[in-house]
Amino acid sequence: MQTFNNKTLFSLLGAGLLLTGQASFAQNADPVKLGLMLPYTGTYAALGEAITNGLKLAIEQEGGQLGGRDVEYVELDSEANPSKAPQNMSRLVKGEGVDIVIGPVHSGVAMGMLRVAKQTGAITLIPNAGLEAATNQLCMPNVFRTSHNMWQDAYPMGKVAFDRGHRRVVTITWDYAGGKEDLAAFENAFTEQGGEIIEQILVPFPSTEFQSYLTQIASLKPDAVYTFFAGGGGVSFVRDYSAAGLKESIPLLGSGFLTEGNLAALGSAGEGVLTTLHYAETLESDENRAFVSAYEAAYGETPDAYAVHGFDTGAMLAQALEVVSGDTMDRDALIDALAEVELRSPRGPFRFSSSHHPVQNIYLREIRNGRHEVVEVAHQGLEAPDADCRM
Repeated sequence: MQTFNNKTLFSLLGAGLLLTGQASFAQNADPVKLGLMLPYTGTYAALGEAITNGLKLAIEQEGGQLGGRDVEYVELDSEANPSKAPQNMSRLVKGEGVDIVIGPVHSGVAMGMLRVAKQTGAITLIPNAGLEAATNQLCMPNVFRTSHNMWQDAYPMGKVAFDRGHRRVVTITWDYAGGKEDLAAFENAFTEQGGEIIEQILVPFPSTEFQSYLTQIASLKPDAVYTFFAGGGGVSFVRDYSAAGLKESIPLLGSGFLTEGNLAALGSAGEGVLTTLHYAETLESDENRAFVSAYEAAYGETPDAYAVHGFDTGAMLAQALEVVSGDTMDRDALIDALAEVELRSPRGPFRFSSSHHPVQNIYLREIRNGRHEVVEVAHQGLEAPDADCRM
């Protein structure tokens, strides 16, 4: 049996401390490795690009470093393909050895990513996907969302609609989980106030053939229509709604992603459309004016909510890694630092709930002269329900 005297013990402890210090020094000499699992081709490519641009802008404003370390980006095209999500996530975490994963846009991809995040403990920051489960039923300490969920942006519009005198409303979306979550949030708030949903219309996904549904809406004569469509589907719906002559007699309301990133494509058809969202490019604050100016200078276009999601992801990393002096090996300490992040964001005050979902303002916006003008704060510091979260 080997025995140790105090001198031997102190020598071993010293050697251990030396090795730990050397490992820490070696790590700090290496760049922080960020794995970006975002769509860079296909329908959602513009969203992936905007998130990436915002992220890099925030880090460039920190001198290109996080916690005193340079930054390396590993960009992987998610293709918005849920079936490839576990394999792609594993490639970033196990193959590339990234310190932090940032993604995705698509909620179906997020489900696959979350499975791997749970298995590996990889710190994962979600800069867009709005599925409620990510920070509720499937919440975990190593996962944070820097965007929104469907409920958070839709719920405030229920009270807005009622306060504007609407009592009978038709709702319409694609027949898929995200759209139905969005409609449920609006319907919950609207009926709580005393309003009535006289018809819920579900369109096969991803159809953009809306004419028969618009004829149905006209025959129902509601006080207003509430909808969730996004991307090209949002453009088609708003244009068709206007062309059918409904906009002047039946106000069109929606979650902000109906029009977000689509203003140029909507043209005059979008004028007067009301949406609720956690950001507007016209927000009057020093933080937003500085952000819009810097983004336009860097990329030649006005930022949208997707760009803000990326920017705030970079800002939270900068704040947290400063707290831990750039140490990404102590995962628990980094998670604790991320959870305590508070930002003066371009979108307004930003902090995390206990389930790592943003607590943020939701704004009522109206399209005027091709811009999202802020009408009012629809809900200040809104926290999303997370009663099923068990960390």
